[in-house]
Amino acid sequence: MKSKLFLLLLIIGGALTSCSSSKSSASGKMYKKNAHASYYADKFNGKKTASGEKFSNSKYTAAHRKIAFGTKVRVTNLANKKSVVVEINDRGPFSAGREIDLTKKAFMEIADNQNHGALRVSIEILK
Repeated sequence: MKSKLFLLLLIIGGALTSCSSSKSSASGKMYKKNAHASYYADKFNGKKTASGEKFSNSKYTAAHRKIAFGTKVRVTNLANKKSVVVEINDRGPFSAGREIDLTKKAFMEIADNQNHGALRVSIEILK
């Protein structure tokens, strides 16, 4: 009886452990907790990105100086906790103090005040 109870507890413990580990991988790995984000001007529509893709302000993509092309990142507005998942396909931003350039679509999805061109965000790398 004791061995069956022990075995049952062992199985339940293993199941709980595997559930919690999948939850943590879904949240991603924090890259930067307090970064400045901006968005692309419309004049870049149709131009080639550093990865070779054609840029579109209506997609969910972004530019970063170091994160590898094709990496998906979650960008969260620190003021309102809204987040968006984008794929890195370009290099930049080249303005001092800016960490990531989002497409206008992605930026507007997480912005409260759409008259501002920059946000404080956190950046998580998703697997």
